[in-house]
Amino acid sequence: MPETPANAFPLHGRVALVTGVSRRVGIAYALARRLATLGADVMAHSWAPHDDEMPWGADPVGAEGVAAKLTGELPAGAGRVVARSSDLADPAAPAALVDAATATFGGLDLLIATHARSSTYDLASSTAAELDLCWAVNVRATLLLAQRYAAVRDHSRPGGRMVMFTSGQYFAPMQGEIPYVTTKGALQQITKSLAMELSARRVTVNCIDPGPVNTGYAEPGGELYEFVASKMPFKRWGEPDDVANLVEWLARDEGGWMTGQTLSNDGGWQLGAFG
Repeated sequence: MPETPANAFPLHGRVALVTGVSRRVGIAYALARRLATLGADVMAHSWAPHDDEMPWGADPVGAEGVAAKLTGELPAGAGRVVARSSDLADPAAPAALVDAATATFGGLDLLIATHARSSTYDLASSTAAELDLCWAVNVRATLLLAQRYAAVRDHSRPGGRMVMFTSGQYFAPMQGEIPYVTTKGALQQITKSLAMELSARRVTVNCIDPGPVNTGYAEPGGELYEFVASKMPFKRWGEPDDVANLVEWLARDEGGWMTGQTLSNDGGWQLGAFG
């Protein structure tokens, strides 16, 4: 058999925590797979009950099955993948998740906060309970993850990275999603402040707007799917691997100079839809 090139696993020895790895068609799954393929050990967090509430439903193989499928797709020599399920609406869950990743793998270098609570409520239908829940999951949990990560991170380890995710609310209105866009907007706005705070720990912080990505919520051939595709400059939706390409660059040594930025990786969606 041919030898594996020495540079095949550039993230070997690094540890990643990826939140929201609940569905095989999702962005977080692609990110966890990519980082592990590059050699990082990955704790893949999930919370399937949220997907059960949504029209697309939870992955039928379950959380452990998702992690097993992910592991089965990795090449020999790739990083390890360990699954952990927890409800990030619980204020104790973020710190416990960081501690679990650190205890399992001996450190934590890459914090990829991909999780999100989706919420299709307009202003009139939004409730205090839904606003609070979106805030707890999308913003509070992300900040508590960052807080614990900063507290336990060994700054002598290379490659400290934090990546968050926003949406397109800073380009144009997103009607009917008030709790969601409010909290996604908060993550975008906190990016620069977190980047300054975590720079002392040798950690870069960036926020990604992935644009319309085909994660199973729009049926190909359906009205929504075709409308979005028609507005895209390349006439296609984004794929999870399009997002993974950017996260890979940020995670590698080459991405170590990029921090405090909101990166629109939307395939030019705002050019056609909002331009």
